[in-house]
Amino acid sequence: MKSKKIDNGIHSQNDFADKIMKGLEISFQKLLEFKKQKNSPLVVMRNGKIVKIMAEDFYKDLEK
Repeated sequence: MKSKKIDNGIHSQNDFADKIMKGLEISFQKLLEFKKQKNSPLVVMRNGKIVKIMAEDFYKDLEK
Protein backbone atom coordinates (compact mmCIF):
# COMPACT_ATOMS: atom_id res chain seq x y z
CA MET A 1 0.00 0.00 0.00
CA LYS A 2 1.37 3.40 -0.95
CA SER A 3 1.25 6.16 1.59
CA LYS A 4 0.40 9.65 0.45
CA LYS A 5 2.39 12.60 1.67
CA ILE A 6 0.12 15.10 3.38
CA ASP A 7 1.09 18.74 2.94
CA ASN A 8 0.22 20.60 6.11
CA GLY A 9 1.66 23.86 4.86
CA ILE A 10 -0.01 27.23 4.89
CA HIS A 11 -0.72 26.98 1.16
CA SER A 12 -2.88 23.86 1.54
CA GLN A 13 -4.69 25.35 4.54
CA ASN A 14 -5.53 28.48 2.54
CA ASP A 15 -6.80 26.35 -0.35
CA PHE A 16 -8.99 24.37 2.05
CA ALA A 17 -10.38 27.55 3.62
CA ASP A 18 -11.05 28.98 0.15
CA LYS A 19 -12.97 25.85 -0.82
CA ILE A 20 -15.05 26.00 2.35
CA MET A 21 -15.88 29.68 1.77
CA LYS A 22 -16.85 28.97 -1.86
CA GLY A 23 -19.10 26.13 -0.69
CA LEU A 24 -20.79 28.40 1.86
CA GLU A 25 -21.37 31.06 -0.79
CA ILE A 26 -22.96 28.49 -3.13
CA SER A 27 -25.14 27.14 -0.30
CA PHE A 28 -26.32 30.63 0.61
CA GLN A 29 -27.20 31.45 -3.01
CA LYS A 30 -29.22 28.22 -3.20
CA LEU A 31 -30.98 29.15 0.05
CA LEU A 32 -31.91 32.58 -1.34
CA GLU A 33 -33.28 31.02 -4.53
CA PHE A 34 -35.29 28.49 -2.51
CA LYS A 35 -36.75 31.22 -0.29
CA LYS A 36 -37.66 33.28 -3.37
CA GLN A 37 -39.44 30.31 -4.96
CA LYS A 38 -41.38 29.51 -1.79
CA ASN A 39 -42.05 33.21 -1.09
CA SER A 40 -40.93 32.77 2.51
CA PRO A 41 -38.83 35.14 4.60
CA LEU A 42 -35.27 34.74 5.79
CA VAL A 43 -34.88 34.94 9.54
CA VAL A 44 -31.66 36.73 10.48
CA MET A 45 -30.14 38.59 13.40
CA ARG A 46 -29.45 42.31 12.89
CA ASN A 47 -28.12 44.53 15.65
CA GLY A 48 -28.96 41.92 18.27
CA LYS A 49 -32.57 41.54 17.12
CA ILE A 50 -34.17 38.74 15.14
CA VAL A 51 -35.85 40.05 12.00
CA LYS A 52 -37.64 38.52 9.03
CA ILE A 53 -36.83 39.80 5.54
CA MET A 54 -37.83 38.60 2.11
CA ALA A 55 -35.08 37.03 0.01
CA GLU A 56 -35.52 39.65 -2.73
CA ASP A 57 -34.80 42.38 -0.19
CA PHE A 58 -31.80 40.76 1.47
CA TYR A 59 -29.10 42.61 -0.46
CA LYS A 60 -31.12 45.85 -0.51
CA ASP A 61 -31.34 45.76 3.28
CA LEU A 62 -27.56 45.30 3.59
CA GLU A 63 -26.95 48.63 1.89
CA LYS A 64 -28.91 50.53 4.56
